[in-house]
Amino acid sequence: MTTLLLVDDQSLVRVGLRKILEAEADMTVAGEAENGEQAVSAAARLRPDVVLMDVRMPVLDGIEATRRIVRSAPGVRVMILTTFGLDGYVYDALRAGASGFMLKDAPPEEIVAAVRVVASGDALLAPAVTRAVIEEFARGPQPPASEPPPAVAELTAREQEVLALMVRGMSNPEICERLVISEATAKTHVAHILRKLGLRDRVQAVIYAYESGLVAPGSAPTDA
Repeated sequence: MTTLLLVDDQSLVRVGLRKILEAEADMTVAGEAENGEQAVSAAARLRPDVVLMDVRMPVLDGIEATRRIVRSAPGVRVMILTTFGLDGYVYDALRAGASGFMLKDAPPEEIVAAVRVVASGDALLAPAVTRAVIEEFARGPQPPASEPPPAVAELTAREQEVLALMVRGMSNPEICERLVISEATAKTHVAHILRKLGLRDRVQAVIYAYESGLVAPGSAPTDA
C-alpha cells in the first residue's frame, strides 16, 4: 500500500486528489496539509511514501518545504503538482530534491501513474523536464574547469555513455535504441551510476553532471 500526503492550500484540490488516488486499491491518503510548514511537520510525523506538493502556498512555499522534507525525512519522496508550467519552478523544485513534476491539469490516470513511478523509487523525469533543466544551465554562467569528482572514475565506459545520454534527457527506451541494449540492461546501468555517484535518481544525475563540470552548458544538445 502506497501512503500519500496531499499538500495544497485549496481544499477543493485536496478533495479532488483524494478521490482520484483513493479510488486505487493500492493507495491511501495518510494526511493533508494546506501550507508548506504543515507539510514538513506532517511528513516527519506520518512518513508517507510520496508527498504531492503544491508550489505557491502561504506560510512556506512548496519548494522550501520540499527541501526541508528531503533533508529531514529520508525515504519520503516528493512529487510537485502545480498549475504552473515548465519554467523556473521546474529547476527550483528538482534542485530542492523533488523526484517528479506534474501539472494539475494532467489526466487523473497520468497522475496516478506518476505517483506509482515516484513511489517505486524512480524519478518522473520526462524528457521535456530534463530539457528544461538543461536549458536553465545553458542560460547561466559556465562552471570553472575542474577535475571530475573522484566518484566518476568508478564508472565503466558504458556507464559513462549512459550518463551522457541521461544528461541529454533521453528516457530508458531511447537509451536502449541508441546503444542497442535491452531495457533491463539500461536500468541496471542507471542503477549502478546512481549508486556509484551517491545520487537518489536520474534528476539528480542531470544536475550533478552540470554542477560538477562533467558537462558544459550547450555541449549536450537535446534531440528533437
